Amino acid sequence: MSNAVSSLRKFVSPEIIFGSGARKMAANYANTFGAKRVLLVSDPGVVAAGWVQEIEEILQSAQMPYETFTSVSPNPRVEEVMRGAELYREKGCNVIIAIGGGSPMDCAKGIGIVATHGRSILEFEGIDKIQVPIPPLIFIPTTAGTSADVSQFAIISDQENRVKFSIVSKSVVPDVALIDPDTTRTMDAFLTACTGVDALVHAIEAFVSTGSGALTDMHALDAIRLINNHLVLLVEQPEDSHLREQVMLGSMKAGLAFSNAILGAVHAMSHSLGGYLDLPHGLCNAMLLEHVIDFNYTSAEDRFRVVADTLGIDTRGLSSPQIKKRLMNHVICFKRQVGLYQKLGEQGVHLTDIPYLSDNAIKDPCILTNPRKSNHRDLASLYEEAL
Repeated sequence: MSNAVSSLRKFVSPEIIFGSGARKMAANYANTFGAKRVLLVSDPGVVAAGWVQEIEEILQSAQMPYETFTSVSPNPRVEEVMRGAELYREKGCNVIIAIGGGSPMDCAKGIGIVATHGRSILEFEGIDKIQVPIPPLIFIPTTAGTSADVSQFAIISDQENRVKFSIVSKSVVPDVALIDPDTTRTMDAFLTACTGVDALVHAIEAFVSTGSGALTDMHALDAIRLINNHLVLLVEQPEDSHLREQVMLGSMKAGLAFSNAILGAVHAMSHSLGGYLDLPHGLCNAMLLEHVIDFNYTSAEDRFRVVADTLGIDTRGLSSPQIKKRLMNHVICFKRQVGLYQKLGEQGVHLTDIPYLSDNAIKDPCILTNPRKSNHRDLASLYEEAL
């Protein structure tokens, strides 16, 4: 019986509208959810790019009352979530629209949780801690990477303790994701690379995760193929709308895969790093990826062979160590081609930080589905290698 149960897999996903112009349906969906007043959540970068104003105009022309909250940092903070929830309650909002990358979307999830529970966001760390339904969430991603718009994760930064913590619950899967490749036009090359590599890591980690299954595998492999084939070209040719659409589609599929299969050591370690040094999440993932592949390889050889095949590596006649070497080289080369060659040491990580980073990484829920069981020492060694 236990085998039958352990092979069960659930798959959660929002209603998804994908394609050019999807963002313009924001007011229609707010109406569908009976919005009396919308809280529009974003950040200063997305305001500067002009997307917030566009959504405000869409809401105005639909005569939909709204409040705008844009005090969100690149790694959204506990106090920002609390302030947003206060505004939500004060102004009598009942629907949340978020536009931006992972930060505004994760912040919006946190605001929804606090607004309905009336408690600190810190109390919801972990898996399935949300007891009351949260307000309808309508998300418009402006980066092709984080996939907060389709996932059951919210990652919040606790500045006081210099850690990031994860909230995992089907309650934070948005009701609607309006995934519009046009919104990614305003990303610079570095952000395009960071978020694209983040999506690639989502897909690889989801495919080798112990929580993977048939429903997540198809999305993960498709995401690996789409991002591998289009991201390098997109960084070189940012005006190409077809490339933009393909990378956005890859990011979405990676999100559907990891939201349900969960992730692994790259993300556990990356969350710890991002909380400690406030670095871009995609960059943290990029700096750790090949080291974690090296560590995990023997625990998921068959799966990594499929990843290698999907990346276009010809594995015929190769031994397992040869495939591992080619896979790691491909990943390193891919990162360089999109301009990511940084090491942890250059980003301000010191040997003396590693025990603290490992302490937090080992507590991250993502470590639970890593294909190879890992302890504090394993993670410390991986951080050292990435210095």
